[in-house]
Parts: sequence; C-alpha cells; structure tokens
Amino acid sequence: MSTDDKNRAIAAAILPLVGGAGNISTVAHCMTRLRLGLRDRSLVQDEALKALPSVMGVVEDDTYQIVLGPGTVARVTPELEALVAEAPEPAHSAEDLAAQGAALKAARKAKNATPFKLFLRRIANIFVPLIPALIGCGIIAGLNGLLINLGWLPGVTPALAAIASGFMALIAVFVGHNTAKEFGGTPILGGAVASIIVFAGVAKIDVFGQTLSPGQGGVLGALGAAVLAVHVEKWCRRRVPESLDVLVTPTLTVLVSGLVTVFGLMFVAGEISRAIGDFADWLLANAGAGAGLLLGGLFLPLVMLGLHQALIPIHTTLIEQQGYTVLLPILAMAGAGQVGAAMAVYLKLPRNGSIRRTIKSALPAGFLGVGEPLIYGVSLPLGRPFVTACVGGAAGGAFVGLFSMLGTSVGSTAIGPSGWALFPLLNGNHGLGTTIAIYAGGLLVGYLVGFTATYFWGFSPEILAEFNVDTDPLETTAASGSATPPPTTPEPEPAKV
Repeated sequence: MSTDDKNRAIAAAILPLVGGAGNISTVAHCMTRLRLGLRDRSLVQDEALKALPSVMGVVEDDTYQIVLGPGTVARVTPELEALVAEAPEPAHSAEDLAAQGAALKAARKAKNATPFKLFLRRIANIFVPLIPALIGCGIIAGLNGLLINLGWLPGVTPALAAIASGFMALIAVFVGHNTAKEFGGTPILGGAVASIIVFAGVAKIDVFGQTLSPGQGGVLGALGAAVLAVHVEKWCRRRVPESLDVLVTPTLTVLVSGLVTVFGLMFVAGEISRAIGDFADWLLANAGAGAGLLLGGLFLPLVMLGLHQALIPIHTTLIEQQGYTVLLPILAMAGAGQVGAAMAVYLKLPRNGSIRRTIKSALPAGFLGVGEPLIYGVSLPLGRPFVTACVGGAAGGAFVGLFSMLGTSVGSTAIGPSGWALFPLLNGNHGLGTTIAIYAGGLLVGYLVGFTATYFWGFSPEILAEFNVDTDPLETTAASGSATPPPTTPEPEPAKV
C-alpha cells in the first residue's frame, strides 16, 4: 500500500467512528493531533477510535482531538477533509444540525472553559502555526553553526545564515497577521501594522528620550499592535459609510494603530521583552536547580490544564532576543520522566498484556517527545505513575538548571519538538558538544528517577494486585515462557489517585 493510500485508509477508518461526515463541522490539526469540530459528541465511538492502530489517544477540549503523532497527522488531515467534502449532503436540514451543534458546543464550553484558558488558547492559535518555520529555520541555524565551528563550506555558510535568520527577522509580521485573524480583523492589516516594528526607518525616531531600534518590542509589540488594529478596524466598520469604507477604514486602521505602536507600544513592549529575558537569565543563574525542579515537575500538570500555552510567547521572545530559549530543554525533562515511569509500569505489570502492549507501541513516540499516548494511555489512568513521572521530570529539570547556575546555558533554537527530537535544535553558550552532553544527561536523569520512583512508589499493594492480572493470553505466554495460556480476566477500570 502506498503512503497516500495508507493515510486515506486511516482517514476512512476514523470518519465513521466520529459520526460520519455529517457530524464534522471543522477539521484542523496541530503538531500531533487531528482536531475535529463535532455537531453531536454522542455519536463518537471513543473505544473503537482508541483501538485503531494509528490512533495514540483521544483528548476532548473545545474540539475533539485524536492523537496521531507528528508527520502522520499532517498527511491524514487533508485526506479526511477530502472524504468529508466528497460525502453526500445529509437528509436532515443543515439548520437543525447547526443549531444542535451550536447548543452542544456552547454547553461544553460553558462547563469546561474559563476566560483565562480561552485567552491562552487564542494566544496559542497565533503562535502554533509559526512552529514549522521555527523548527526548519532552527535546524538550519544549528547546521550552519556546526559548519562554521568545523571551518567547512565557508562559501555556503553566509547563505545558510540568511536562510535561517530571514524568518526570525520578520516574525513580528507573521504574528501580527495571525493575531488580526484570530481576533476577527483583517489579517493583512494586522501584518501591516506589525511590520512597522521591524522597519529599519524607526531608527530615526526618538521616543521618551530614546532612539527606537528595528525590532524593538518584538513579538509582544506585534501582538499588541495587531490587537489594537482590530479594535480600530471594527470601530471604523461600524461608523464609516459603506461607500467610503474601502478607503477610510484601512487608512485609519494603519494610521492610528501605527502611531500608537511607534510612540508607545514599541517602547513598552521592548521593556517587557527585556524584563522577560533578564528574569529568565537571573532565575536560572541564581536559582537554576530549584527553578528547573519546579518547571520540570509541574509541566505535565500545566499541559493537562492547558496552561502551558502561556509559555509560547515567552519562548518566542527569548528566541528572538538570545537566539534560543533556555526554558524548553528544562520543560522537555517532563517527557523523560514520563518515559521512565512507563518503563517501570511495563516491568511492574508483567501479566497485564493490554497495558504492556500500549507501552510498547507508545514508547518510541515518547522518546521523540510525543507524550500524549503515555499520559492518556498509561500514567494518568493509573494515578500514582503520573505523579512519579512528574518527579522524574523535576529531577531532570533540576539537573539542567544546575548547570545554568554554574554558567552553562542549554537552549533550543525553536519550540515544538522535545525528547530526542530536540537534539538538532540545541544551542548554548559553551559549544554544541557541552550543550548536547548536558541535555542528554538531563534526559538520563529523568529516565532513571522516573523509573525508580514509579517502580518503588508508583503502586499501592491494592492497585498492583488489581492491575497485575491476565488480560492478554498471548502477551502473558510470551512474558512467562509458559506453553499453556492462562485464563483471561477482563481488564479492570482505571485506578483513582
């Protein structure tokens, strides 16, 4: 079967299990998840979806999210969109379905969403589309740095530097475009206002007794400028006559927002950005081990609550200022703790073939930084192993943070990847070899502590007796070497912490 046929087969297998094409209102994806807007949540067959070989797990938020993993999700999404487009119109009225879907969505949002989390989700929607470019340019920057250090291809390295730096030089424009789109304005006007920030001519302007510099304020200034542009545009749309709207609205939007950006936002956002960078440097230099302990230990709960999205603008600001974010390698240790905990669960439950099979299929993705299958399929349902995985992440974070206190920074030139996938993006202040060694040491500490904590303290005697039962005769036979399959016991319900 060709790759295209395989991806279409995955999409075809998913479609009926989410209620068919008529039950899907929107289709999108992020780094690892297929995100579906559903009209009727009750039509989804959760267990059948989880049983598909290509599905690593499911998550319900404002959209129904199916974890397929990096690479796969980007290829399956257009196939599913095509199947939805090809499906015949449903016999019932679209108005009824829309009303039902709107009511369900409103009820779910009212129950599960808070204004703060909705705001963070909007911020994530602005920055997540930029991640592929950040990754690509970050890897090219790392390759270029390696070539420069080795003295190889001196005629090519300037070109690679330009390729790697071009996007970051104009990232404010893309942030402005996405911000206006997310907040309901005209995207190109948001980009136009944000482009003022990176225009070289601002170096001729004095504000509050200081001369502005191109890029001052960075992505935070671009975000603020675009939000202001949206408000000005909406104000104009309500008041300007339709006959003049096409001329007056964009002009006033760019003019008013541009003036406020130049004579206020660039300076204020520049000070905030500088404070973020200074605070990150101070924190890791003076309390690196403790900060790493907290960040690495709490990152998984932050992900579960959706609060990790607040870190995206901070990462981007640090990359823009320093060339790398020192926070991401520390946060990546949470995934290492998760992997170590999963390996301990595998050994502690030799008779539970179902859980062992899940761990074997999810571990490769876990090593590459894709943690959802292990979180939702193993540690979180079991309870204590989720906590002990956080302990492993805390230990790995403390290890990396300790070296920051000793003067050796470990950073990432992009956001998105984690685990082993972060190695090509590593950068620091003491050479690539040292940076890689410290990051690898942190992963090893996370694996070992996560494993040890889970193996010795991850199960109470009652939970261990409940879960270490025969659920898969073939798996149990292979593990024990017995020629006679033992009797099968139904898989127990997940434990509560």
